[in-house]
Amino acid sequence: MDKLVIRSGKKLNGTVAASGSKNSALPVIAATLLSPDGTFSINRIPDLKDVRTFIQLLEYLGAAVSFKNNRLEVCSSNLKSIEAPYELVKQMRASIYVLGPLLARFGHTRVSLPGGCAFGPRPVDLHIMAMEKLGATVTIEQGFIDAKVNGSRLRGAQIDFPISSVGATGNALMAAVTAEGTTVLENAALEPEIECLCQFLQKMGANISDIGTTKLVIEGVDQLKAVEFDNIFDRIEAGTLLGAAAITGGSVTVTGTVPEHLGSVLDAFRQAGCAVTIEGDAISLDAPEELQPVDITARPYPEFPTDMQAQWMALMTQARGDSTIIDRIYLERFNHLPELNRLGAHIEIRDNQALVHGPQELTGTKVMSTDLRASACLVLAGLVAKETTEVLRVYHLDRGYESIEKKLSALGADITREKYQEFS
Repeated sequence: MDKLVIRSGKKLNGTVAASGSKNSALPVIAATLLSPDGTFSINRIPDLKDVRTFIQLLEYLGAAVSFKNNRLEVCSSNLKSIEAPYELVKQMRASIYVLGPLLARFGHTRVSLPGGCAFGPRPVDLHIMAMEKLGATVTIEQGFIDAKVNGSRLRGAQIDFPISSVGATGNALMAAVTAEGTTVLENAALEPEIECLCQFLQKMGANISDIGTTKLVIEGVDQLKAVEFDNIFDRIEAGTLLGAAAITGGSVTVTGTVPEHLGSVLDAFRQAGCAVTIEGDAISLDAPEELQPVDITARPYPEFPTDMQAQWMALMTQARGDSTIIDRIYLERFNHLPELNRLGAHIEIRDNQALVHGPQELTGTKVMSTDLRASACLVLAGLVAKETTEVLRVYHLDRGYESIEKKLSALGADITREKYQEFS
């Protein structure tokens, strides 16, 4: 296994380019299953463990895939299977994204119930509800979601999501674009990753209107074509890198972004006393001499993202005063809290709210990643902790950050990746 070894005391300074977004790449890759016509070329795909796992899944289904220098080429002309196996799906919850495309194209699919990060219940009931609304019969058999179309193709429908769900919105979109008639998605997710998927589907020939709103209207088409497409930047990676500048008292510019995608995060940085400037696609952050405490509540976009909640907690350990962090999306997403406290933080949980007492002097020790964003939180804490911090089980980090230790090193961090043996 790998670990990250971090020695603090370095203010991060410099310029770094944002990688492509994992959270948009995965549904876009899944959408290539919708068309047997030609080869897709998708640029700015990050080289991540989750992307590699998804490529394995596509190859298992029979797709021909080439991935080099962040460019992905996919040909789904000769798919041989409609089943996504447990061995692959268990590694990544986003594998559920193949449900809609395979059902729409073949009228039948079997997708294993997913795995992924170990925090809180994240059921797939909204995905199943959407498929049923579109005319499929769905059963759970031996750990598989078994979905079959009643008739020759899916039928357009009114789908009202009781809560905003990025994954369910994406799956419903991919299933509906070739359904017969009109589909209306109410309370659809607003996240930029959904807008990116809509733009990809539109380029393929889908008829989607009201993109960027909570009501998406889809007129089904008979066929879709392979296209070339550019993925969007990773707003969570960019926010994490800006957080690294803020927690170390540094000054960092992240290029290749869409600043409005980070609006709520940039507002929070400003409230904490950071100077944030925007020039074109570049976001610059200059840390203050003293961070101010800022309360945040993670909610669906455009509010503060749940995927930045853990990193914000690390930052608030260095603020002058107490702050409160609430997550309204995943109520149990505080697995990083005990590990932060091992580093010397003073954080309490009260009624599913994290109360962070700051500032606290952190001291390096061995800490263990429990999920993707918890890993990033511990890396940020290690950048400011005295002595040496070892972040174990960074395979979680590798699921969502493309060589983050190299990017941090380029900004001046003393951080290395090393092998270690974990005792059973």
